[in-house]
Parts: sequence; structure tokens; C-alpha cells
Amino acid sequence: MVANYKFPPYFSVAPMMDWTDHHYRTLARLISKHAWLYTEMLAAETIVYQKGNLDRFLAYSPDQHPIVLQIGGSNIENLAKATELANAYCYDEINFNCGCPSPRVAGRGCFGVRLMLDPKFVAEAISVMTANTNAPVSVKCRIGVDDHDSYNELCDFVYKVSSLSPTKHFIIHSRKALLNGITPAENRSIPPLKYEYFYGLLRDFPDLTFTINGGISSIDEINAALKAGAHGVMVGRAAYNNPWHILGHVDTEIYGVPSSGVTRRQVLEKYQVYGDSVLLKYGLGPTVRDIVKPLLGFFHSEPGNGLWKRKADSAFQTCKTVKSFYEETLVAIPDSVLDSPVGDPTSGRRDLFANIDSLLPPPYRTRKEDAI
Repeated sequence: MVANYKFPPYFSVAPMMDWTDHHYRTLARLISKHAWLYTEMLAAETIVYQKGNLDRFLAYSPDQHPIVLQIGGSNIENLAKATELANAYCYDEINFNCGCPSPRVAGRGCFGVRLMLDPKFVAEAISVMTANTNAPVSVKCRIGVDDHDSYNELCDFVYKVSSLSPTKHFIIHSRKALLNGITPAENRSIPPLKYEYFYGLLRDFPDLTFTINGGISSIDEINAALKAGAHGVMVGRAAYNNPWHILGHVDTEIYGVPSSGVTRRQVLEKYQVYGDSVLLKYGLGPTVRDIVKPLLGFFHSEPGNGLWKRKADSAFQTCKTVKSFYEETLVAIPDSVLDSPVGDPTSGRRDLFANIDSLLPPPYRTRKEDAI
């Protein structure tokens, strides 16, 4: 049975391949108790074909709630089976990936953002997934694909999917995707952000829930997006590369709960117990490097950070436990950094959405029979 949480997903950490694994999510939950966490995208086929080894891919500790499983794929039968198999793990939500521009996914895999070109299939996929889970099913997508990038085309996608399936929650990455000629990293920076498309959706689909994603990297900007009307904000690399200063303010600044006063040293101590308990759990992995990877941004911009990273590079070659890794590296970080609770939020663009109403595209108008 899916747990019920007091706090809705005002803030979530984006699903990121090779980044939002069990290790990162463990660290994130030690810092923030209320941020919604997403898994890496799992292909439906991985879940189906690893039926005898599901814990390795789907298991997580109970304190990671609220947590969302993101599934990708283009085979209806496998999407249904994968969702059914995941049901036993009690995720709080299932998310269907319609936004990944990677050539492995949108190219040879024929899923991810390419599915935005086939909203009827997306609706069918979500319908069968919903029929096989107790959790709500949401969609993560871009605002367009290649030349299919008009506001009306985005609205057609949202209208068709929401009309033909049970889903009511869309996470919108406010850039379009370019499928040929640029890398996934370039797809996160070259296509321009069009926040006006996101806020147009809020206006034109008042019965749906929308979470904004893309280019938001500070607590000020998260609160600005929420103040402008976003139902939720999803942050990706900023929450990974600077977890202490982003996640450390989520509970107090976004959810309004009192500060826990936790320090970096206390987080590290708990993370070490976790890390050493899972070392080599699956034979050759996870390694010390795998477990420590989410910590590489933990001292972002702090005194000693550069020296700590140099010591970490050396320690990866010799240390066999997380405890020994700490002993070799943390001498670089002053006690004042280790023993202080999170400070004031780093200032951001508070006016990022100040004039968004004047930039909105013309309202969406279509006949139901044309859209469906």
C-alpha cells in the first residue's frame, strides 16, 4: 500500500541517470526529510528481465519515502509487467519518461522524448500502467521535440494524454529536445528555456497539476516559481552538485518546518554507517568510489574543498571502507565547516518569473474531436 504524506511535491529532485541512485537518495534523505526523490530511469525491460533480481534495481530503505519510480519504454506489455512487478515495492508514484533525449533512449530505444510525437500511445501506456499499480502515474516531458515546438503542439500533447488516460500530473522540462546533432548535456543548455509555455499550461489546464523543471538552481528561484503559480518545482544537477545548500534549505524554506540543526559531520557519520554496510553487496560493487560519489559536492564552495577533492582522488586508490576514506580525507575540512548547521540560503533570481504573465502565449483553443 502506498504511504500518504502530509506534504505534496512542492520540491523534488529530478531523475538523473547514473546520479540519483540508492546512494545519492540515502544522502539526500539525511539532509532533507520532505523532498520528493526520484530513482534513475529504469527501462521496463530491465525490470521484466531481472524478475529474479528485483531488489538490486527496485529496493530502497523505508526512510526514502516519498519516492517516485521512473520507468521508460515503448512496449505496452513490458510497461504493464514492469509496473506490476514494482507494485510490491510501494513507490509513492510511478513516472513515465517522455523527456529523455539521449540517443540510447530516444534514438535506438525509440522511447523517452520521442514519445511526445505519439500522445495516443503515451495515454495507452499510462492507462495500462495505472491498471497495474496502486500508485498514481505521472508524465515527465519536454515542451517539444525538434520542429514540433509550438505551444499549441505542447497543449495537444497534454490534452490528449490527460483526456485519454487517468494521469493528472505533468512534470514539464521547459526546454524542447533536439534529437539530432547534440549531446544530452547540450540538450540541457542549448535549447532556450520557455517558462512562458509552462505557465501557459497552468492557465489553460486548471484541472491538472504541473511541476516545473529546467534552469532553476536556488531556493529563491524555487520559491519564485511557486509564488508564480507552479504546483511544484523539480531541480536536477543543482541538487546533486550542491546538496547541502539546496537540500539543506528545502524543509525550512519550502515546507516551513523548523530546522533540525543537523550538521555535515552528523550526516557524514550516518552515511558512513550506511556506506560500509552495503560495500560489495553485489559482488564487485558497490565500491567505495560508487558510495562516495554523491559526496563530491558536499563541501561546495567551502574552505578546504579543493584539498579534500585531491585527497579523495588519492584515497579512492587505496581505501577499502568508507570509514578509512573519511580518515584519509576529512582532515582537509575545517571543524567549523563540519560542525555548523546549514547557513543562510544562497541568493538567486527572485524576479525570475516576475513578468511571466506578460509573456504567456495565446490561450489554447481546440475542438475535442480534433485533439482526440
